[in-house]
Amino acid sequence: QVQLVESGGGLVQPGGSLRLSCAASGTIFSINDMGWYRQAPGKERELVAGIISGGSTKYAESVKGRFTISRDKAKNTVYLQMNSLKPEDTAVYYCNAHIGVTTTIGYDYWGQGTQVSVSS
Repeated sequence: QVQLVESGGGLVQPGGSLRLSCAASGTIFSINDMGWYRQAPGKERELVAGIISGGSTKYAESVKGRFTISRDKAKNTVYLQMNSLKPEDTAVYYCNAHIGVTTTIGYDYWGQGTQVSVSS
């Protein structure tokens, strides 16, 4: 059984910063890709940022230069540093990870989501 537990969401004023964390626990053989998605009311879930095991990263155009994804392999944890937040960043943010549970079997897992609200 694998769990992804997120933390760090909250209410912040425009221009402020938040740092999200997502820790994976359970029966983990390996962790490949990890990423953050978000879903705003009435919109589809979208990729915000991703990081692969080798360290390469990718970002949605709307967050480039403002958000930074990083990973602590020893702690099975991925972070999302969000700076210069805008009201349009308001959404529920979900952690995602592709985790190998054996040498040959892997699955996608999702966290429970954490609310990020940007408002004055």
